[in-house]
Amino acid sequence: MNIFPSPPLPRLPRRARDSHKGDFGRALLIGGSRGMSGAISLSGMAALRGGAGLVTLAVPDVCLDTVAGFEPSYMTAPLKADGAGRLAAEALDEIKHLVIRADVIVCGPGLGRSESLTELVAWLYLNVPQPAVFDADALFALAARPDVLAKPGGPRVLTPHMGEFARLCGLKLPDGTARDDSSIVIQHAREWQCVLVLKRHRTLVSDGGQLYENRTGNPGMATGGSGDVLTGVITALMCQGLAPFAAAQLGVYVHGRAGDLVAAKLGEAGMIARDLIEHLPAAMSEVCD
Repeated sequence: MNIFPSPPLPRLPRRARDSHKGDFGRALLIGGSRGMSGAISLSGMAALRGGAGLVTLAVPDVCLDTVAGFEPSYMTAPLKADGAGRLAAEALDEIKHLVIRADVIVCGPGLGRSESLTELVAWLYLNVPQPAVFDADALFALAARPDVLAKPGGPRVLTPHMGEFARLCGLKLPDGTARDDSSIVIQHAREWQCVLVLKRHRTLVSDGGQLYENRTGNPGMATGGSGDVLTGVITALMCQGLAPFAAAQLGVYVHGRAGDLVAAKLGEAGMIARDLIEHLPAAMSEVCD
């Protein structure tokens, strides 16, 4: 049972007339692999549409041209790839140089899975002092290294769906819509000292002391890439100065609101992730002062 009052929805401050791109943060997104270039690209496009000032996608060199071709407004950085087109172990040295200039880090979309990637993700989780979002395959890697979860090197936002959350917890969660997920989300957010975003019909966000249940969104958003868009939106909001819980809370709201705008215009059936990105500016305008 939810024993916490729902915190009010945060708003974005109005931008100063003399703003420049450096005022709205530098995002570094790490991920992508051969055959999964779309995921990291969607996150990058969503970070831009969500208001981040500068966005760089660090991806395996074998898929850099594909990733760069999706959107000219973000930058790309090639990293060493292994034989399967995933980031190689040697990519970590390159990443260490890239993270220095970033304000917010993302790891996971389209990353793929390997022992080297598990260690790369664990290093980022333990050592990067900036706020960081871990999603998708990065959550799989963290589940393989549960010893690091309670030792974040900086503010962390984890965005699992129910299956990923169960794997992270090492639990078999009961099925059924009557299940109350609130207490277990609060418990693990507190234990892991992170912000947890449990993606479900009514997404839950907790930092272990606050709990927010989102009410925007619709079934049309149950489509590949929707979660990658959410990752980009949360990243953009942190780039603009929101604290991790506020960014996650507002991020899931805006993400769902964009989905509702798409549904009102196009219907739910056939909605794709790129539709969400195209409707983000309108959704964002509703939560700006």
